[in-house]
Amino acid sequence: MGKTIIIVDYGMGNLHSVKKRISKAGGKATISSDPNVISNSEKLVLPGVGHFEKAMRNLKKMNLIDALNDAVIKRKVPILGICLGMQIMAKHSEEGDAKGLGWIDANIKRFDIQDKLHFKVPHMGWNTVELNKESHLFKGICENPEFYFVHSFYLSSNDESLNLNSTHYETSFTSAVEKENIYGVQYHPEKSHEVGNTLFENFIAL
Repeated sequence: MGKTIIIVDYGMGNLHSVKKRISKAGGKATISSDPNVISNSEKLVLPGVGHFEKAMRNLKKMNLIDALNDAVIKRKVPILGICLGMQIMAKHSEEGDAKGLGWIDANIKRFDIQDKLHFKVPHMGWNTVELNKESHLFKGICENPEFYFVHSFYLSSNDESLNLNSTHYETSFTSAVEKENIYGVQYHPEKSHEVGNTLFENFIAL
């Protein structure tokens, strides 16, 4: 079954649906908010829904920032951030004018939609993702798959090497990132049926 995946509980998320999907994909997952467990983990998932500033406040209050840095930055443990979990990997967000973990050279911006008749905020529902580079995370996944999205803010970066996926919603935005051991997806693989299951299988196999 491989390494146990620690799902980080910082009070912001869809933890049990992620755990259920990992189990369905053949992995073993445990939900934890214990800094020692997270610091010494072998593989991590950082889910999240809600407000960026509150997420960072929770991580700080629960003494999880150092634990995450120990695992991800010092020990290079593989981590998958989902939705808000990916966004807080960035340097800064317009949501609450808050600093993020700073793992990737990116900022989080709110959708500035001009055609409000055809494009609503939040961006909600199924949308196509374009694969911009080869990645183990997308092994066996068809070209231009559809994933399920729910978000009002998006990741923006000038570092093209980070840009694993792009998605179009009036404008093109980065919908997934990859940097060494750090993976992040804006969409919800746990809500994306078989294509999401395959993505989790690939993360389990890392």
